[in-house]
Amino acid sequence: MIHIDINKALKSHDEMLNLQIQCAIEEGSFVSIYGPSGAGKTSTLRLLAGLMEPDHGTIIVSGESWYNKKQNINLSPQKRNVALVFQDYALFPNMTVQQNLEFALQDKSDKTIISELMDIMEIRKIKDRKPLKLSGGEKQRVALARAIVQRPKILLLDEPLAALDHILRKRIQEYISKVHKKYALTTLLISHDIPEIVKLSDQVLCLEKGQIVKKGAPLDVFLNKEVSGKFKFVGELLKIEKQEVVYILSILIHSNIIKVIAVPSEVSKLEVGDKVLVASKAFNPIIYKL
Repeated sequence: MIHIDINKALKSHDEMLNLQIQCAIEEGSFVSIYGPSGAGKTSTLRLLAGLMEPDHGTIIVSGESWYNKKQNINLSPQKRNVALVFQDYALFPNMTVQQNLEFALQDKSDKTIISELMDIMEIRKIKDRKPLKLSGGEKQRVALARAIVQRPKILLLDEPLAALDHILRKRIQEYISKVHKKYALTTLLISHDIPEIVKLSDQVLCLEKGQIVKKGAPLDVFLNKEVSGKFKFVGELLKIEKQEVVYILSILIHSNIIKVIAVPSEVSKLEVGDKVLVASKAFNPIIYKL
């Protein structure tokens, strides 16, 4: 079990943010962190990785103290056995794909995992290329493989798929799920994509202004249990058009755009870019902001 109980004063958007994270995470689980920009999501990963120091609190992993302010314990990132993957890949440009993986390998005598990951991530054909010759999706797969090759106890993913198109994103979600299960990782993912969170995660932590305001299984957190209907879909609101006394909403659901008629009371709290739940009620779609 991973027990996190930490506080950190941060500056966010020219304001002070008091980040307070209190949660317990089961080892081997997949947890997503969701929330608006500036809520403290990336700082949470950096605090867990040891790249930032909390002001006070404790981090205990499998009974071992990684951080304890009162006992003056603060393990270095190298001793925490975590791997952190960002959007920007951070591959060594002067090394080939294989050399990038070999450099990350802690036990230089055992390269079995490199061969395994090349097959799982489908990067064997590009093993002799350098990063400048790779596409964005290829770079992301290599960055993930390089993180896994270290056999981390915890894999931290900071919006690694945000810059990819829908098709690539979906493919790499499959790769992430596969390595998470094969290597029995505890994975924490920052994502703004609700379908991605629902697909990959066992649990989601919703952050607002440095506080965990909701947590639980993704469907329990994002879907209103009081909403009845034949179907429920989560999408992104792309456009709001007024037509006489009603509005036409264009909503992106996966790779499809649907149009839904809404009344002023439904539209009053909505803005373009909002994540929304589209549900049916007596065959008429209704919209709920998430």
